[in-house]
Parts: sequence; structure tokens; C-alpha cells
Amino acid sequence: MFLTEIIELKKARLASLKRQRDLNEIKDAAFAARAGAEKHRFLNAIEHGGINIIAEFKRASPSKGIINDRLAPEAVAKNYKDGGACAISVLTEEDRFKGSLQDLKVIRNAVDLPVLRKDFIFDEYQIYEAAEAGADAILLIAAMLGDSDLRNFYSIAENLGLDALVEVHTKEELERVKKTEAKIIGVNNRDLHTFKVSLDVSRELIKHAPEKALMITESGITSKDEISELRELGFAGFLIGETLMRSGNAAAELGRLTT
Repeated sequence: MFLTEIIELKKARLASLKRQRDLNEIKDAAFAARAGAEKHRFLNAIEHGGINIIAEFKRASPSKGIINDRLAPEAVAKNYKDGGACAISVLTEEDRFKGSLQDLKVIRNAVDLPVLRKDFIFDEYQIYEAAEAGADAILLIAAMLGDSDLRNFYSIAENLGLDALVEVHTKEELERVKKTEAKIIGVNNRDLHTFKVSLDVSRELIKHAPEKALMITESGITSKDEISELRELGFAGFLIGETLMRSGNAAAELGRLTT
């Protein structure tokens, strides 16, 4: 229900944007923005050992309402960097998560960490938007994309030198994503239809992970013990948002989770 509603809202917003700037214009702007940019910064940031936390800037969610709408994105980004985050995820969905591409641009300019655009991408236009705004990576959600779109969008990201975090929630989705030979696969512990969260999703799906992909666990992670367990199971990165946004001191919270 949540996912269907969000996609319909995104479609309406995208239709309005396309009336202002057509695909060719945004495509040209994206390639111009990426000219000379370092490729695969996001992938490189999570390839090394250690506890790789992708810290998320998220104002709100459909299930929790407002999480924290008082913090300036540049201040949060600097706290995330000070706390040792390896990358920053920026939730840019406007209606239910209260985000924006402007948040991504501000964070891009505030710190030199790789930035992931986390949104509900169903049109190539959105990938070019992300590249123009300064993203290093995009999120592709298997639950809302067919095999053809997954392959096509992954290819577009590669051509731009962007990384794609391809997200799954079920074994069926994981088997589909394996066929794309995705380099980074995210396991979302939150069901996007019901928004229920369970770390058992990650515990189960890591058993079926492809050998060459870096695995990221997303949502519901609140403690160092959980990170240690999931890392032992084979996860290379940990996407954490709500815990950090509610903490009051994100740098200290990151320290607690990583030391």
C-alpha cells in the first residue's frame, strides 16, 4: 500500500518536471556534471574492511511520521563525517519522506564523502537528475522494477560512472538481481508494502548472496551487537538512518556503533 501510493505521487511530480525540462536537456546536464568526476566512489568506500556505515539523512517516513525535521543537512553531513561514516544516503522523496534533491546538493557541497540518492526510481529521467545533483550512487528497488528496467537502469548508471545499490527484500528478488551481476546489493529489512522491519530478512538472504557482490544491510539496525553479527554473516556495509537522526549527537552515536 505504501509503495503504490508513493510511486503514484512520484509519477505526478515527474510528469510536472518533464514539462519544464525534457529528457535530452537533463541527460546533457547529467553527463556535463559527471565529466571528470571520479567513478565508483560509493563502491570504493565500502570495499575495504572495517565497519562501513552508510549514514542516512532522513527527515520522515510513512510509518514513523516526522523523525527529525529540525536538523540542517550540512550540519548532519559534517557530523556523519566526523563520526566516521564511509558514505551518506540522502532520502530525496518529497511527499512521504519530506526530502528533496536540494538536500542532496547541500550535503554534496558540505562534505567529500560519497553520496547515495535514495528514492523510488522508475524512470531514467531520475537517474540523470541524480547525476546532475551530484550523487555518486543511486538506489534501484527490485520490488518496483521489472527485469528489463533493472538491466536498463543499471546500464545507464554505469555509463554515467555512478554506482547502483540494487535493493531486495525476498529471495525471489535476490535471484532476479543476481542476473544483472550487480556489484552492490542491499537487503532491506523493511517490507516496503507493510513497512514492518525484521533483521531476519538479512540473516536469511545473506545465505544466498552471490560471491562477487558487496552486500549491504538496510533498516532496523540499532546496536553494535547487531552490526557485529551481520558483519560476521558477510555484510560489507550497514545503512543506518533513524537511529542516527534521533540520536541528538550523530557523531557520538556512530562512534558507539563502530568502536
